[in-house]
Amino acid sequence: MQCRSLVMYSGQQLGRILFARSALRPQLSPVALSLCHQSSSAQEAAAVRSKDPASIRSSLPPPAFDLPAMTRLLDHDNHDMRAKFSLCHQSSSAQEAAAVRSKDPASIRSSLPPPAFDLPAMTRLLDHDNHDMRAKFRQFLSEEGMKPRYNIELAEEREVALKRLKRVCDAGFISVLDFRNNPLRVFAAHEISSIVDPAMTTKMTVQFNLFGGTVLKLGTERHHQRLLAGIDTLEDVGCFGLTELGYGNNAVEMETTAVYDASTDEIIVNTPSTLAQKYWITNGAVHARHVIVFAQLRVRDQDCGIHAILVPIRDAQLKVLPGVRVEDMGHKMGLNGVDNAKLFFDHVRVPRTNLLNKYSDISEDGQFHSDIKSSRGRFLSVADQLLSGRLCLASMSVGATKASLAIAVRYAATRLTVGATGRSDTSILQYQLQQRALMPLLARTYAINFGLDYVKRCWAKGQNEGSSNEVVTMCCALKPLASWHLERTASIARERCGGQGYLSCNRFGTFIGASHATMTAEGDNSVLMQKVAKERLSAFTPVKTDSDCDFLNLLGKRENKLFKELGGKMAQAGKTGLFETWMLRESDLVQAAARAFAERLVAEEFQSVLRTCDASLSAVLSQLYRLYAIGCIEHDPAFFLCSGLLSADSYQQLVKESRSLCRELAMQALPLTDAFAITDSMLSAPIALDWVAYNVTDNQGEL
Repeated sequence: MQCRSLVMYSGQQLGRILFARSALRPQLSPVALSLCHQSSSAQEAAAVRSKDPASIRSSLPPPAFDLPAMTRLLDHDNHDMRAKFSLCHQSSSAQEAAAVRSKDPASIRSSLPPPAFDLPAMTRLLDHDNHDMRAKFRQFLSEEGMKPRYNIELAEEREVALKRLKRVCDAGFISVLDFRNNPLRVFAAHEISSIVDPAMTTKMTVQFNLFGGTVLKLGTERHHQRLLAGIDTLEDVGCFGLTELGYGNNAVEMETTAVYDASTDEIIVNTPSTLAQKYWITNGAVHARHVIVFAQLRVRDQDCGIHAILVPIRDAQLKVLPGVRVEDMGHKMGLNGVDNAKLFFDHVRVPRTNLLNKYSDISEDGQFHSDIKSSRGRFLSVADQLLSGRLCLASMSVGATKASLAIAVRYAATRLTVGATGRSDTSILQYQLQQRALMPLLARTYAINFGLDYVKRCWAKGQNEGSSNEVVTMCCALKPLASWHLERTASIARERCGGQGYLSCNRFGTFIGASHATMTAEGDNSVLMQKVAKERLSAFTPVKTDSDCDFLNLLGKRENKLFKELGGKMAQAGKTGLFETWMLRESDLVQAAARAFAERLVAEEFQSVLRTCDASLSAVLSQLYRLYAIGCIEHDPAFFLCSGLLSADSYQQLVKESRSLCRELAMQALPLTDAFAITDSMLSAPIALDWVAYNVTDNQGEL
């Protein structure tokens, strides 16, 4: 029967036709119908007895009409597209069904939707710089010698970290001269290596940034000739002696002394009290031969402020030198591949030329002179390497955050549990609970990545002229933002991976330990945020809030309101009430204002990326941007509602959009984490790979 012949029937009649095919068989005689029915009944009975759906279906009567013509009528339009899409869906459904039946993580993962964006382009955007070096470094870190080990002795763990760092140095992936030639390469090395071994990377940041970078920037040719080559090869492992037991954030008040003795042309370094011992000194317990000691310099009864002096603490055989006392700080809650020490100096004498003398020096006739007039200015100049150190730690945090998310998303996509049928046929990534936990973290990771890229560029650009207050403020803001985010991401990801997340080999414990180290090292996060608020307030001009982006306007208005309120309170307090107001009464406001600045800065840079990114990335990046911005609002609802920036209805609509974005982005969560370009070997966590195969044998929790 032709398709056009169906028009004679009403809708009700057509329904009967479709559900009672015998009405469309007028060409068959009653005998033929009877025979057909008998034959069909016999086939159906046999099929029913077998209970085989395919057999039952094949036993049913054939169509009494032109089936392709009926399909064409029902499809109505876009026939070719519909046919291709149907075939694609059938293939995908078959793959998914087969994967679910096998419960094989690799099969389940391969059955999921492909990327809706150009994945290599996204990786290139996230990597930002040094693309060739990054690709080669990832392959290098995928080698067998970089595989994590867990149940090992403290001494062995420290040696493993050193040997890995030595391999990285021998392969030429980092050099102290990168600070002069390609500073972004240093940050890239920190981000990528932190994925594999944060303890090794912590030793790296002290060796190349704090120790090596300080020798490079504060030293002169006499120090460079003696040390730079050995810094790169680890022949001269060093450490950075700034923090004292009694003086951390207020380091300018430190007690360690460095007194010039004109009779011998030497500097005498001394620890005068228990509070003056150098504390938390990375590399100091076992591996370092040198330390840069920050001390109160005194020349001919003149107090010259804090300066940096090179002091040898071990000989070539790593035997501790006379006058130096080293105490091992032992086991910590994380990063136990790092050997931290307490250092004491009992009137240790070093040559006058061990003073790092780029800005200040002692002449041969014993006269002190300096290009920097104020003592505070000298301290800031000698501690300048802390600024790039904060960018190193932020980069480490971003790398470890990416690894945490990649592990959690991979597991969530392949871990099957109860679905609508009651069977274990649904991945936990499909649950709203999992989506609402992980997708905002993913969006914020992308946002911080882009914000940090901008700050790194600004810092690198300013190296020839010196860092401006604006760059200092941004560096001090991004380290807390990135390390706090690592801690939150690793903790939530651990919880959302259940008991599997608690195993050491699944990495979250390593990253949580690393996060707490980066939250404290080179400036306690909350104290740094005080500095951010202080610097921002001292040069405050309201953020423009007339952009095309509603979210950027909202975040800018929050920042403006908070800083105006803070400025008003400080003006009211006056000079006499400054300390009490800032430190004792308005700490919450100080922290909120600094965080508002940091989150707005990141949103602004995300917007810049959206304006210039590859067209194929625009749609998914826009979703990530919106989810990041809404996340900032969701974590500060009291301010937005009480300040009148949002009504209750508007806020509820944003929460609704957040849920929708989480659901949509979950479908692309795997490719969005694949864009981090972390190899399987670098991740190493069994739950990120074939966790079923991992549990076939007794592995004792090792890889």
